[in-house]
Amino acid sequence: MTGTMGALAAALMLASGCAPVSYDTAGEGNQVPAANSVSESADPEASADPEASEAPEEEQEEEVELAPEQLTEKLIKQSPDQMGDVVADEEGFLLYRFDKDSNKPAISNCNGDCALVWPPALTDGEPELEGIDEELVGTVLRSDGTRQLTLDGWPLYRYIGDEKPGQWKGQKVGGTWFNVQPDGKKNLNCLPEGTPKAVPVPKKEEGKGGAAPAPSASGASSSDYDY
Repeated sequence: MTGTMGALAAALMLASGCAPVSYDTAGEGNQVPAANSVSESADPEASADPEASEAPEEEQEEEVELAPEQLTEKLIKQSPDQMGDVVADEEGFLLYRFDKDSNKPAISNCNGDCALVWPPALTDGEPELEGIDEELVGTVLRSDGTRQLTLDGWPLYRYIGDEKPGQWKGQKVGGTWFNVQPDGKKNLNCLPEGTPKAVPVPKKEEGKGGAAPAPSASGASSSDYDY
C-alpha cells in the first residue's frame, strides 16, 4: 500500500506543471520540483560558496563598451503556470537574483567563474520594460567595468543551465539562486527538493554576459559547483 501511494504522489508531481517546463527529469540530479509554493520566510539555508562570496574587486573608473549581443534590452513580466510572476529578458529567458548579493547598496558578488555560469544582465542604457515598475529598475557598476541591471537594487542574472526560454533550472541552485519577481523579491514557487548544484563552468566565449552557450542536458545538472 505504501509503494502504491508513493508512485501515485510522484505521478501527481510530474503532472503539476512545474517539472516539464523547468526540469529534465531523466538527468541525474534534476529532481522533480515540489508542486506547493513556499513562503519567503521559509528561505532555504545558503550553501558554502567561497568563490562567489568573495568581495568584488575594486571597481574600474571607466565602463566597458559592450557589443549588442551582450546586452539585455528588455525586462518583461511573465506568469508561467505554477510559478506566479517572474521576470524574463527579450529572448524569454527567466532572470535570477543571488542571496549573496546586496541591494542596499546594490552590489554583485558573482564574479569570475560564477559570472560564466550566471551571466549578468548587462546594459549600456535603459531597457524596455513590460509590466515592470521603472522606479524599481537601476544599474550597478561591476568590478570588470560592465554595468548590470538591478531590480529593487538586486543585480539580475541569466543561468546557462536554462537551455531554452521559459525554463527555470536555476531555481534554488546552491540554496542561494532564485527567479526574481517583478518587485525584486524572490520567487519561491516550484522549488526542487534538496539543493541542486550549478552546471559546470564553461569555456569563456563571446556572447551575452561573456559566457558560453548552455551545455547539453547530459551531465549538465550534476557538478561540484555551488555558485
